[in-house]
Amino acid sequence: MNISGSEAEERAAQHLVRHGLKILARNYRCRGGEIDLVCRDGATLVFVEVRLRSNRNFGGAAASITPAKQRRITLAANHYLAGKPLPVCRFDAVLLDGTDIDWIRNAFDAA
Repeated sequence: MNISGSEAEERAAQHLVRHGLKILARNYRCRGGEIDLVCRDGATLVFVEVRLRSNRNFGGAAASITPAKQRRITLAANHYLAGKPLPVCRFDAVLLDGTDIDWIRNAFDAA
């Protein structure tokens, strides 16, 4: 299966909505970082990184969320939250390896 990054993000969003999350923002960008999806899971604000790999060679999608990538996501999350009351937050990952979708809750802590 050969899908684009935007198609992968759409598949991830649909998967999360089916599991009860509400999509608040897509592709939130600020200087130095980006968040693919910002969601609400009950009272929790969820920042989601979507990773696509056509196969599991070289570690698959999970291996591509490096410490540097985590810092950029955290920077964007802090920017998103600026001036807002601080909710409970978590960082999730939706990994698409070939045709498999894996949703990892609490994939990493704020870097």
